[in-house]
Amino acid sequence: MNLLSWSKQGLSATRRNLLRGTCYFFLAVGVAALGYVGFVSADSKAYQAVEKEKFAQAVGIQQPHVLLEGEVIGEIQVPRLGLDAMVMQGDSASNLQRAVGHISSSALPGEGGNVALAGHRDTFFRPLREIRTGDEIRFRVARGTFEYRVESIEIVGPRDIKVLEPSPGRDLTLITCFPFSFVGRAPGRFVVRAREVERVISEQSSGVDRKQREIVARVPK
Repeated sequence: MNLLSWSKQGLSATRRNLLRGTCYFFLAVGVAALGYVGFVSADSKAYQAVEKEKFAQAVGIQQPHVLLEGEVIGEIQVPRLGLDAMVMQGDSASNLQRAVGHISSSALPGEGGNVALAGHRDTFFRPLREIRTGDEIRFRVARGTFEYRVESIEIVGPRDIKVLEPSPGRDLTLITCFPFSFVGRAPGRFVVRAREVERVISEQSSGVDRKQREIVARVPK
């Protein structure tokens, strides 16, 4: 075997080893990524189940206090879409992995103004891709349930903060990334605007209050 032939064989073997090593590397990265996604999904489902049970026990118990970052404040539901998720105070990355986040600078249900919630498009807010005007949205908190009707849907840029501005009425704004099928950092924001239409009296322990469970106070649009 001459020197040139030996060199070619050695180079070919090096390339095969490099290719094999690269394949193993990307395989390991893929397995790790799938494992992480599985862990995050399992963690969020377990968190939702535990907090839903705790929240059900707290409904009707009103103890005014300052909301803390990461504290569960209620439950958001869109019945037609099957969307049902717990809502946590604050919209940090860690909060949004486990729940829908209430943007702290916005109003709370029952207050005048704009209640703003954020959620990931590939988890809790994924059903929003099928939402339409007129859909019912319910926001349950300890003091009662607030019902909203969807009035508009729009796509805005990621830096468009006018959707978070206070409003003169009693509004609810849901925000998620767009497009829903986009891989990576999405270029837009999907915004759902709704107006409060009903306020359901919260459940209480007394007999009189229990009779009021079906009373609904109409709120002007």
